[in-house]
Amino acid sequence: MSTPCRNVCKYDTTDTYCIGCYRTTNEIALWMIYSEEKRMEIMRLLPKRKKDLNSQ
Repeated sequence: MSTPCRNVCKYDTTDTYCIGCYRTTNEIALWMIYSEEKRMEIMRLLPKRKKDLNSQ
């Protein structure tokens, strides 16, 4: 699975999520060593994170 990175690399006002890919700093740092299952789990979370951040 490829990365959801969009080369934006800026964080929300709480410094929790990247506003380009909606991953945490930890998720970004560990992405390449995560299992395929873990990456898929994170990918499933991204649409809700995007929606939540865009509604703030």
